Amino acid sequence: MALTVKQMSLIVAFFGILSFVLGVIAENKKPASGTPITGKGVVICKYPTDPTVVLGYLSFAFLIAASVAGFVSLFYPYKGKSLPQAALFQSASFVVFFNIAVFTAGLAGALILWPTITEQLHLKNNVHHNLKTECPTAKTGLLGGGAFVSLDSALFWLVALMLADNAREDYFEEVEKDTKGEYGQISTAEYETHLNVKGSV
Repeated sequence: MALTVKQMSLIVAFFGILSFVLGVIAENKKPASGTPITGKGVVICKYPTDPTVVLGYLSFAFLIAASVAGFVSLFYPYKGKSLPQAALFQSASFVVFFNIAVFTAGLAGALILWPTITEQLHLKNNVHHNLKTECPTAKTGLLGGGAFVSLDSALFWLVALMLADNAREDYFEEVEKDTKGEYGQISTAEYETHLNVKGSV
C-alpha cells in the first residue's frame, strides 16, 4: 500500500502525541517518595503502586516510533518516485530542521529513560542499610520535560517532512522540464533531417 505525505505526517504526529501524553501521565503518577519501614539494621522502603515505570517505557517506545516514522517519511518513495538524498540536503533549511529533529529525539529519549530506569532501580532495590535513607524516587520534572521535548521532536520531524516535500516537488519539476527539453530537441532534429531528405529527393 502506497503512503502519502499526509498519511506519514499523521503517523508521526500520532506517535509523538502518544509519547507526550504517556510521559506527562508518568510524571504526574510518580510518587514524591516512599515510606521507610525500619527493621533490624535496615530500612525497607515501601512505595505505592504506580504505573510510572511502564508509562515511561511506553513513552520512550512511542518516541522511537515517531522518530523512525519521521526519518522514513523524508526518504520514502512517494508515488513510486525516489528522491536522491543529495537533492534534499542541498536545502539549508532542511538540513537545519533535520539535525534539530535528530537532536531533540535523542534528548527526549535521555530525559525519559533516565528517570524511568532510576525509578525502576528504586523500586527493585528497596532495602537499605543506611538507617537515615528517605526512600527517594526519580528526580521530579525529568519525565515531564522529556515528554515535552518528545512532542517538539515530532513537530520538527513534521517541519522537515514539509521541507522535504517542497524539495521533492521542485526536483521532479526540474527533471520533467529537462526531459521535455531533450524531447523537443530530438523532435526538431528529426524534423530537420526529414526535410533535408525530402528536399534531396
